[in-house]
Amino acid sequence: MSDAPERDGPGSPRLEEVSDGVFAYVQPDGTWWINNTGFVAGSRGVTSVDACSTERRTRAYLEAIRSVTDRPVRTLVNTHHHGDHTFGNFVFSGATVVGHEQTRAAAIAWGKPFDEPYWTKVDWGDVELEPPFLTYTDAVTLWVDDLRCEVRHVGTPAHTTNDSIVWIPDRRVLFCGDLLFNGGTPFLMQGSVSGALAVLQDVLAPLDAEVIVPGHGPVAGPELIDHVAGYLRFVQATAAEGRRAGLTPLEAAREAGLGPFAELTDAERLVGNLHRAYAELDGAEPGARIDVVSALEDMIAFNGGRPLTCRA
Repeated sequence: MSDAPERDGPGSPRLEEVSDGVFAYVQPDGTWWINNTGFVAGSRGVTSVDACSTERRTRAYLEAIRSVTDRPVRTLVNTHHHGDHTFGNFVFSGATVVGHEQTRAAAIAWGKPFDEPYWTKVDWGDVELEPPFLTYTDAVTLWVDDLRCEVRHVGTPAHTTNDSIVWIPDRRVLFCGDLLFNGGTPFLMQGSVSGALAVLQDVLAPLDAEVIVPGHGPVAGPELIDHVAGYLRFVQATAAEGRRAGLTPLEAAREAGLGPFAELTDAERLVGNLHRAYAELDGAEPGARIDVVSALEDMIAFNGGRPLTCRA
């Protein structure tokens, strides 16, 4: 293990070698827009899984890679379109940016970074949009020397409509993007609660991974899948109870007792998750458009009327 250079913010990023030549780059504290990345170092080049949200954070990540190898980053895989995983793509000069075809479309539709009035002010840097320009529909296999890295779309909306995993079968290492959060509240507002639960049960669990690099929070083992699945079932139960009682998603969130999930960060995400779960109860297909602005405004109301705290 080696540490990246000291940075201002909620904590110093750390580099963890989770298997020979396979690294997780963990950024504390994993809250809004503070994600994990990782990379596989080969004799001729590096394959990176995701970028960071800001120019400063992404350049620090590149410094961490250079602390391990002087080989260039030849390939950059985006697990989904959200800006904490894609805004830093442009910093990877010369790399082939790979992603699902919907990841490209969604990154373009999102556009450049913004924060206020929904999040506190962020220094994004001079971000240039660089969506994936090599896309796939179902899967693509990357090789780092002789090490097979399987990039797979999960087949259904989950965290977003375009989630992919990077699975390294010979090492039992899984990079799962934001399909899993460790210590933070999962977020399904742009995806599907039922779809995410199905992906955990039918896609992630059968892999029998030994090491999981989540999209946010510390590196974990397979037990993280059950914990996140428990939260998703809690969201579904809270939505069903709230709908029966005639409560809005915001009211249902305020009534909910978080129980074993009370320690998760960014608790206001429950409101956005309930907006999604209510839509599914009303018959919406997984990933169908919902009123995201209203959901974000309700999240701010849950947060005491304050913009959501972002320390990226």
